[in-house]
Amino acid sequence: MAKKAMIEREKKRQRLVEKYAAKRAALKEIANDESKSMEERFKARLKLAKLPRNSSATRLHNRCQLTGRPHAYYRKLKVSRIALRELGSNGQIPGLVKSSW
Repeated sequence: MAKKAMIEREKKRQRLVEKYAAKRAALKEIANDESKSMEERFKARLKLAKLPRNSSATRLHNRCQLTGRPHAYYRKLKVSRIALRELGSNGQIPGLVKSSW
């Protein structure tokens, strides 16, 4: 069940990003503020480094909600191309018609 594990891991990352967003933004503001002293800015950078790695928004990855697949992801439907094709073939997506030649 690696698929479910990856989906759960991504959800956990999303929760961490939301939890630490304000703290991370405040520390970044201090670290990038030229008017602050060098020591203050360095302390802010150290605190920023001590935050959980997965609390950074850049660690998030779009994944298919059904299969956990990270590639060929349709943002609007939150599924991969493979899941989209299967759902379309089964007629579970309104307005989607599978075409072939």
